[in-house]
Amino acid sequence: MPNLGQQDLPNLGQQITPLAPPGARFLPLNPDLPDNPGWLAGQAVTTVVSPDQKTLLVLTSGYNRVYDADSPIPNAADSNEYVFIYDISTPVPIKQQVVQIANTYNGIVFDPSGWAFYVAGGVDDKVHIITRSASGTWGEQDGNFLALGHTLGLGLNIDPNGATQVNQMVGVKPCAAGVAISSDGQTLVVANYYNDSITVFTGGYGNWSSGTELDLRPGKSDPAQTGVPGGEYPFWVAVKGTGASTTAYVSSLRDREIVVVDLGGEPLVSARIPVKGQPNKMTLNKAQSRLYVVEDQSDTIDVIDTASNQIIETIPLIPESLRPPAPADETQTDPNSLTLFTGANPNSAALSPDETQLYVTNGNLNFVAVVELEEADGASEVVGLIPTGWYPNSVSFAANGTAPDGQSPMVYVVNGKSPTGPNPGWCYGSGSPTYAGCWESNEYNPQLIKAGLQSFPLPDLEQLGTLTAQVATNNRFSSTLSEEDAAVMAAVRQGVKHVIYVVKENRTYDQVLGDLEVGNGDPYLTEFGEALTPNQHELARTFVTLDNFYASSETSYDGWPWTTSARAPDVVERQFPVVYAGRGLSLESEGLNRNVNVALPTVAPGQPAQFLTRQKANPLTPDDPDLLAGQTNVSAPDGPDNEVNTGYLWDAALRAGLSVRNYGFFVDVTRYAFPQDSPNSIPLLRNPAATRTTVAYPTNVSLIPHTDPYFRGFDNAYPDFYRFKDWEREFDLMAARGELPALSLVRFMHDHTGNFDTAIDGVNTPELQQADNDYAVGLLVEKIANSRYANDTLIFIIEDDAQDGGDHVDSHRTTAFVAGAYVKQGAVISSQYNTVDFLRTIEAVLGLQPMNLNDALAIPMADVFNPWPSPWSFKATPSAYLYDTGLPLPRRHAGLRVPKSTHDAAYWARVTQGMDFSVEDRFDFAAYNRLLWKGLMGDRPYPAAPTGVDLRENREELLGRYRQSLNQAAMPAPGAGTN
Repeated sequence: MPNLGQQDLPNLGQQITPLAPPGARFLPLNPDLPDNPGWLAGQAVTTVVSPDQKTLLVLTSGYNRVYDADSPIPNAADSNEYVFIYDISTPVPIKQQVVQIANTYNGIVFDPSGWAFYVAGGVDDKVHIITRSASGTWGEQDGNFLALGHTLGLGLNIDPNGATQVNQMVGVKPCAAGVAISSDGQTLVVANYYNDSITVFTGGYGNWSSGTELDLRPGKSDPAQTGVPGGEYPFWVAVKGTGASTTAYVSSLRDREIVVVDLGGEPLVSARIPVKGQPNKMTLNKAQSRLYVVEDQSDTIDVIDTASNQIIETIPLIPESLRPPAPADETQTDPNSLTLFTGANPNSAALSPDETQLYVTNGNLNFVAVVELEEADGASEVVGLIPTGWYPNSVSFAANGTAPDGQSPMVYVVNGKSPTGPNPGWCYGSGSPTYAGCWESNEYNPQLIKAGLQSFPLPDLEQLGTLTAQVATNNRFSSTLSEEDAAVMAAVRQGVKHVIYVVKENRTYDQVLGDLEVGNGDPYLTEFGEALTPNQHELARTFVTLDNFYASSETSYDGWPWTTSARAPDVVERQFPVVYAGRGLSLESEGLNRNVNVALPTVAPGQPAQFLTRQKANPLTPDDPDLLAGQTNVSAPDGPDNEVNTGYLWDAALRAGLSVRNYGFFVDVTRYAFPQDSPNSIPLLRNPAATRTTVAYPTNVSLIPHTDPYFRGFDNAYPDFYRFKDWEREFDLMAARGELPALSLVRFMHDHTGNFDTAIDGVNTPELQQADNDYAVGLLVEKIANSRYANDTLIFIIEDDAQDGGDHVDSHRTTAFVAGAYVKQGAVISSQYNTVDFLRTIEAVLGLQPMNLNDALAIPMADVFNPWPSPWSFKATPSAYLYDTGLPLPRRHAGLRVPKSTHDAAYWARVTQGMDFSVEDRFDFAAYNRLLWKGLMGDRPYPAAPTGVDLRENREELLGRYRQSLNQAAMPAPGAGTN
């Protein structure tokens, strides 16, 4: 069998085979750091070829932070983005040079002269000019850049003290994205991604003007269109023509249009071309008569006639002939229903040298689609799929026939990710002084995903057939549910009427369940074991231990889309590593765009006085009707049939006519961060329902009528115990009336930890917050067990990601629990499952149609269930640690020893000073994890744990050695009471 470079992606249930194309090569991107020669870059996003077709540029935009030993600050000299420069005049790409740039965001273009290229500087709000010397070396001379002139982006700029218009950590910063140049080199256009504008430079290389900015929003140029959405999140640019005939085409991601700008004089919007999907990268043909627009969400290519600015063809990227069959389970009645679904995440395109084919990268399904262009009859179609690395972002051609046969053009594809494997060296905290490897392990999820450069000769049609079949295999296009499993799921669906979906934050399997007496856990990596999480341990024992379960996401940013919709749109995949590296942009996957709650409308004339607007929900929101006009969330997934922003689990339930209730999902948390004496704060009330004080403003349009206004969203200062009590309040009312919703969404988030100086009731250390989260989960399960709904309700509990701890199997492996009468009891289930499978199982239980291609291709977790109900019970047990708090707990048992946290709140507040815990991960999580390890474990050396080893056998012996090591450690074990 040929070597296809096959690698499994356990967190997605896919595999990748980048060496499958005949003659393919796959190269990692090594920037040759002098002090770290083995380090590899991640998140390659854009490729461009020089005018003479001899040089390929590869740009990264992502995390790319490097830590040295014993330092919480990234190595500044190494922690940059990169432009890799390859000689492609021969069949094998030869790396010539790597240029480091502090910050970037996707945009890069060659000057037509070939003596310079331009790189958009992302948050630095500039365009870098990289020039070639006479000797052929590339570099940026001091001061050789184009300034864009912004200090803030457009959004809600706030600081933790409640002031507005302050460009601090939570401020909205500018971002330079796509950049394009005219064929004569005289006009350069930059997309100002967070300022909803473009900046136009004229004069050419060596003589650029100071730049002219044009706001792309309709209301800013025409008062009659005040409050009309348009031009927001401009991402990519294509420039047609020269001189007085120059025109720019700008893709507006949020408003789904191509903005046409006349550049013949003062820049002026001359047309707007609406498109169905989110317009991503674009490319013009040589004659500049056709513009090819890649569209995420709709999985299509729109072909625009640039003479008429009309769409003349829309090309589906997964046509009928290549679509996988519908999932073979009882929820599918229409065999062609999969044609309704999208989710391939198309994101770039390139024309073949003869312009008869268009190659399109599809990030989420890891392939390049080959489109045969038929302009004459408008019948272009996909004729094949080519496997790539994980998450391809860009494709380019060398037109000189540099393949080994001297005739076939070479194809170059870059991808943004790679499989991570185990990360036992990822110290959850800062590591001890005696464990030097902690700092430089660099095993944080965004650090572990690496980029690659794939190259191969242009395949012929026969080869395309084989490659298409390989893509189908890689993505499980033919996966089906066995008759036996289908029967089990049918019985569960028949008996279960209610699902409670609980989402928690950020833990790995080994971190929590590594000390469990069964399953593949490594106790040496366990930091929040049974003493702190007795209820989660008991859930695993009572029902099923899922010891081979993986979070599909890398971080909380992409974790919430994956956990609620079984996909992360391309805009999220592009933004999350940049955000986590501190390179600008905002956390936008839970309904806030640039800190603005776009689920609520802006102020507009004619609205009823009682109508809830953004300003009423948050008085700090700027009173500007053109600020993110409309109610579209740029990061939200679409539903079937291209229903905009309705691709979530609750949307699927509502489409099926089921009842939904939301407790804490997609809530605006902006005002939680303000001091309690601020007039703009939302008070920390233990029982806000008692005073009818609204503490939760939804950030999702669909959830507005279904959200409990008294259930506090993400806030580390607030115990999960009181979240449970509010859920219990409504549950008791609904149970009395027999009105429990079919789908309940419950957010228990305190295992994230943070806000140690403002946390109430003494729940103010990492140990106590973990224990509080565990107790809330246990109380909810106990409540159902003792209710009228015990036999017809299933409780699904999951972490949104696994970014914050080490695991000896894979950095994505996490905890997941299922409880209820139809769940097997006392079983270890080691089948490989992930977040998408979890959601597919919920859909199957409730009889819901899939939301997109990902969950449509997943198979329900049938081996978790029995086809009949069994008696069950559950008793919640508070961790003994919690008796050191002010929570109203059950009476303490006589003789119970109450352990103390390793450090008190004052310590944690001091070491985390300056970190913003107001939302998930709005700070350097790598630094926080190191602080936590040191605070929790002190000088205890981080264990040299096995990686990838099956630890299911001989658990008693392993746990015995582990307990002995704790007793012999130089420092007291957690809970010994040191402060």
